[in-house]
Amino acid sequence: ATKWLSEIELTTWDSFDAYWVPRGWAKKAPIKTQSRLDTPRSGARIESGQATVAGVAWAPTRGISRVEVRIDDEWFDAELAGNLSDDTWRQWKITHEIGPGRHRLAVRATDGSGVVQDSTRRPPAPDGATGYHIVDIEVG
Repeated sequence: ATKWLSEIELTTWDSFDAYWVPRGWAKKAPIKTQSRLDTPRSGARIESGQATVAGVAWAPTRGISRVEVRIDDEWFDAELAGNLSDDTWRQWKITHEIGPGRHRLAVRATDGSGVVQDSTRRPPAPDGATGYHIVDIEVG
């Protein structure tokens, strides 16, 4: 919305804090390696048998080299879609036999430099959320 621009101030990194810094956010907050489960959604009820679990992962400037999906207590490698660049989100999917009952799914990504997504759940403030995306599903 640059049409609303009313002032520009030239400064240095050390001598100026952007809008969110005095409000408790980190001055330098790199985008962390993240992944998301898009299907099935949390609380979904799906049929038993071959099920597709899918989503996206991202780690700008580093890219995504691997995505793993946990079904209950076991991790499985996901299939990665093509990679446009290290700055784009990368789609992933896994098709797996899932039996009846309640199941917990989780996802984690590994960036192009080999660093695995941080498993510790932290809120977005002050410098970005961490933790695995977890969903619970019912299989009938």
